[in-house]
Amino acid sequence: MTELRHRLARAVATLGGLGDRLPAPGTTAGSLPAAVLWWAACQALPTTGARIIVTAAALVAATAVGIWAAELEIARRGAHDPGPVVIDEVAGLWLAFLAALPFVGPLAPGPLAVFAGAGFLLFRFFDIIKPWPVRSLEGFPGGIGVVADDLAAGYLAAICLVIGWKLLA
Repeated sequence: MTELRHRLARAVATLGGLGDRLPAPGTTAGSLPAAVLWWAACQALPTTGARIIVTAAALVAATAVGIWAAELEIARRGAHDPGPVVIDEVAGLWLAFLAALPFVGPLAPGPLAVFAGAGFLLFRFFDIIKPWPVRSLEGFPGGIGVVADDLAAGYLAAICLVIGWKLLA
């Protein structure tokens, strides 16, 4: 049972091994598939309310399971924040989308793709430069520290996404 638990944690933490296999940095290996998955799911959801509900549920699941999986991968790999662990990028990007959605209004397919792309780029920016308070949250212990900094980066991305969307709309 322990072996199965560790294999499941690795699969979750690395998005089925993408974090281990892709040559791109972890933020791209995690956040690009997360953006594409979110965009594709939103294509099937007819209203902003439905998109918010599904995104919120997915975010809660990615965060909770991500903390658990990251914790086991930290122990297995012997590193504080292993690069191949990318589930935290999924949670951070989905928080950016969730926090911004109520403020941008209904999105048709074309603008939805622009929104997803802009959210991806803003999240990458904040996850890479790690301004305050993002970097300080990495100091939290275990899986919480792995996920918390990405949630903060996602929130900062959401703020910029909303401001940019309102200025350009």
